[in-house]
Amino acid sequence: MTVKVQFLPHSITIEAQPGELILEVAQKAGVFIPTGCLMGSCHACEVELGEGNPVCSCIKVIPAGSDFLNIYVYSDPVW
Repeated sequence: MTVKVQFLPHSITIEAQPGELILEVAQKAGVFIPTGCLMGSCHACEVELGEGNPVCSCIKVIPAGSDFLNIYVYSDPVW
């Protein structure tokens, strides 16, 4: 089963497998997410899932149980 993932505000949609890292799915889609530590500590790669739940894309995976997922990518000038 695949999940359609839409990265906002870019409106780029890609199919992903549950369990894939969000950061890797974004890279496949050509969506840039800034990174720092790649361990979830620095929060440079933070995105919002669905209804505004912030997560670190370097450690959070595409969840199972849904056909569609919106991911809002921040634009942080510091990173």
